[in-house]
Amino acid sequence: MWKVTLSDLRLHQDDHDAVLGVLQSNWLTMGPKTAEFEAAFALALDPQNPPSAYAVANCTVALHMALVALGIGPGDEVIVPSLTFVATANAVLYTGATVVLADIVGPGDLTLCPDDVLAKITPKTRAIIPVHYAGQPCDMRRLVAECKKRGIAIVEDVAHAPLADCIVSEDEPAQALGTIGDIGCFSFFSNKNMTTGEGGMVVTRHPEIAEKLRLLRSHGMTTLTLDRHKGHAYSYDVVELGFNYRMDEIRAALGLSQLSRLPANNVRRAEAVALYRQKLAKIQGLEVPFADRLPEGRVAPHILPVLLPLGVPRLAIQQAMKEQGIQTSVHYPPIHTFTLHRDSEQVRTANLSGVDFVADRLLTLPLYADLTEDDIDLVVRALKHSLTQAVG
Repeated sequence: MWKVTLSDLRLHQDDHDAVLGVLQSNWLTMGPKTAEFEAAFALALDPQNPPSAYAVANCTVALHMALVALGIGPGDEVIVPSLTFVATANAVLYTGATVVLADIVGPGDLTLCPDDVLAKITPKTRAIIPVHYAGQPCDMRRLVAECKKRGIAIVEDVAHAPLADCIVSEDEPAQALGTIGDIGCFSFFSNKNMTTGEGGMVVTRHPEIAEKLRLLRSHGMTTLTLDRHKGHAYSYDVVELGFNYRMDEIRAALGLSQLSRLPANNVRRAEAVALYRQKLAKIQGLEVPFADRLPEGRVAPHILPVLLPLGVPRLAIQQAMKEQGIQTSVHYPPIHTFTLHRDSEQVRTANLSGVDFVADRLLTLPLYADLTEDDIDLVVRALKHSLTQAVG
C-alpha cells in the first residue's frame, strides 16, 4: 500500500542473534544483559562521566519514576509543553500533581517557550519537563539558569533525541540531552531512533536520586531475583512503595544491538533532513520548523514536521498523499485539546496561542535512517501535488 512509510523498522542479523542468545541463556527477566545495556547507554551519553542509568519498561514509566523520585505529589505543579505526546502530561497526573501546560517558542521553533514557562511559575511549581521535540534541543541554557535560581527540578523528556547534544555554558563542551537536567527519560518504542519494541531508560547524575530510582523500578525491594538466584542474597526488605517497571533481558539485548548502530543512524537521519529542507524550500507557503538551526554537537533527528500553508485542510492533504502511497502523521494533537485534559481541574490550559496557531497546520513527513533521496523526492512531489490540488 505504502511507497514510503512514516517510519521503517529494519532489524539486522545482529539484532536477531542478540535476542536468540538471551533465549538460549534461559534467563529472561532483568539480569546481566540489562546491566550491560545500562552501562553501554550511559557511556554512549557521556564517555568521560557516564550518568547512572536504569532500563525500564517504557518512557512513560521513566517519567513517572522521575517525578516520584523527586517527591512530587498532590499540591505541586509541573510545567509541561502542550505540544507533546500525552504521556508527558499523564505522568504528572499519576502523581496527583497539577499539570501546567506551556506554549511553544513559535512556528520556527516548536520546543518549550522559556518566556511562557517563566510566566507560569508559581510558588507551587516543583518541576519542568522540557521535551526535545523532533530531536531538537530546548533552550536548556535559559531553563537551567532560571530553574537553578528558583530551586525547580528539570526532568528532560528525551524520547525524540537519544545521543543528541546541546551547549548549556559557553565555557563547557556540549552535553548529552538527558544529562543536563536532574533526570532524563528516554524511549525505545518501535518508531524511535533505536528500539527495543517497548522500553525506555531513566538517567541521572545525582547519587541519591539514582538510588531512589533503583528502588522504585522494582517494588522498592533491597535485592532482586537475580541476586537470590546467584546466591548473593536469601531474602529482601521493601523500603519504598515501588513499581514493577523493569525491562527484560530480551529487550535489553536488542537495545545493545540497536545502540551500536545509533550514532551512524542519527547521522543518516540528519542527512535526510538536510535533503528535505533543500527540496521543501521550493514549495510556496510551506514552513519547515527548525530550518535555520545549527547543531551544537551530536544530532538525533526523530521526526520531520512541516507547517501547511494557512487555510489548507490537513486531512485532505493526508488523504491525497495516502492515495499517492505516502504515509503521514501529526505530532501531536496538543494536550489541551483532549477531552480528559481540557475538562480536568488538574490541568491548566491558559495562554497557548502559539500552539493553537500551528496545531491544525502540523504534518509529519516520513523520516528514518534508510530513507533514500528517491524516497524524499517521492514525498516532496506528492506533497506539492496535494497542495496544488487543495489550493487550486
